[in-house]
Amino acid sequence: MDMKKEYLIYKLSETVKTTCKIDNDLFVKYNVKRGLRNEDRSGVLVGLTQIGNVVGYERLPEGGVKAIPGKLYYRGYDVEDIVRALIKEKRFGFEEVAYLMLSGELPDRESLESFRELINDNMPLGQKTKMNIIDLEGQNIMNILARSVLEMYNFDPNPDDTSPDNLMRQSIDLISKFPTIIAYAYNIFRHSTHGHSLNIRHPKERLSIAENFLYMLKKEYTALDARTLDLLLVLHTEHGGGNNSTFTVRVTSSTGTDTYSAIAAGIGSLKGPLHGGANIQVADMFSHLKSKIVDWTNVDEIDTYLMRMLKKETYDKTGLIYGIGHAVYTISDPRVTLLKELARDLAKEKGYQKEFNFLELLEKRAIKCFADFKGISKQVSSNVDFYSGFVYEMIGLPQIIYTPLFAMARIVGWTAHRIEELNFKSKRIIRPAYKNILDEQEYIPIQER
Repeated sequence: MDMKKEYLIYKLSETVKTTCKIDNDLFVKYNVKRGLRNEDRSGVLVGLTQIGNVVGYERLPEGGVKAIPGKLYYRGYDVEDIVRALIKEKRFGFEEVAYLMLSGELPDRESLESFRELINDNMPLGQKTKMNIIDLEGQNIMNILARSVLEMYNFDPNPDDTSPDNLMRQSIDLISKFPTIIAYAYNIFRHSTHGHSLNIRHPKERLSIAENFLYMLKKEYTALDARTLDLLLVLHTEHGGGNNSTFTVRVTSSTGTDTYSAIAAGIGSLKGPLHGGANIQVADMFSHLKSKIVDWTNVDEIDTYLMRMLKKETYDKTGLIYGIGHAVYTISDPRVTLLKELARDLAKEKGYQKEFNFLELLEKRAIKCFADFKGISKQVSSNVDFYSGFVYEMIGLPQIIYTPLFAMARIVGWTAHRIEELNFKSKRIIRPAYKNILDEQEYIPIQER
C-alpha cells in the first residue's frame, strides 16, 4: 500500500476518536439498557422460551434482585440431575440431551437408539465438503467452521425451506457434521502449519459423538477421556436465549434467513474473547500463573500476584482475572460444580493432581481478591471457562479447538432456539431501538467544504 493510501486510512481512523465518543451520562438520561442489562445487572426481558433457563437471582417483591445459588435447566430438567444420572450409569448423554432440546421430551431407549443411528448416518462428509475444508485451511478453526457451514447451503436440496420438517432435518445434519468438520479442519491445520502427516479418519458406526470426535481427531483416547468430553458437551449445550451467540441466532432467524446463515452468525459471536473464546484466555492465564508463582500452595504469594493483576500491573494489564464472574450467576455456576468433579477424577488418572490443586486454590483466592479489591459485598463466582480448558488439556486436546468444541455442543441449543423462533404463532422481526443524539446538520455542497 502506498503512502497516500496509508495516510487516508490513518486520517479516517482518527475521526473515530470523535464520532464514537458518547458521554456516559447520556445513557442514564435516556434510560438506555447498555448490553441489554438493567441497572441491577439482570437481563432485559426481550422474549419467551421453553428451551433453557439460567437462574442466578430471584426478584424481590419490593423491587431489585437477590442472588441465589445458580441453576441451569434444559426443557425444565435440572442439568445437575441429568449429569448425575449419566455419571452414575457410566453412559454417554450428549445425544440424549440433543433429542431433549430438539423435541422437548426425554427419549425412551428405542427412540434414543434410532436418534443415535440417525446422527451416526449423518456424520460423514461428502467429498466436495472435504475438499472445501482442505481449500479453507487457515489459522482459525472457528472461521473454517463458519465458512464450511455456509458452504453446506450449496449442497442442501432445500436450503431456504423453513418448514418444521426441514428445520429439524437441517438441525440434525448440523449437529452430526460439526464434530467431523472440526476434526478434519484441525488435522489439515496441523498438516499445513506444522508438517504433520495428514490423517483423515472417517467416523465409526456405534460410537457416540464424543468417542467419534476423539477418534477422528487423535485416534487414541481412554474411556474416561470420552465420558468426560461427553459431559462437557452436555454442560455447554444450552444457556438460555439471552447468551450472545444464541441471541444472535434468534435475531438473524427472525428475519427469515436460511439456517446456514443464522448458524454462521452464531459461530461468529461465539468466537469472541468475551464469549466462547474466554476458555482460551483462562488457559493462557493459568499457564502464566504456573510459571510466575513459585509456591503453588502459598496463599500470600498467590493473593499478591492476583491483586497486581487486578491493579493492571502485570500479565496482560487488563485488570481481569479470566474465568471469574458471570453475567447471571453470582454465588455459583452450576456447571463449575459438576465440571470440577470431572476435573478432579481426570487429574487423578492423568497425574495432574498438583495442577488441579493449584487451580482450585486460584479459584478460591481470585474470588476473595476480587471482592476485596472492588470493595463490594456482592459475591462473584467462577464460571465454566475456569476449568474447561484445563480438562481439555488433560484429555490431550489442542488449545486451537477449545472454542470450536464449545460450538460443537452449542449447535444443539442454537438449532433448538432457531426452530422455536420460526414457529411462534405471531412471528416478529427482532428490531430494538437506538437513540440518535447528534443534532441535525445542513448539507454543505462539495465545492464549499
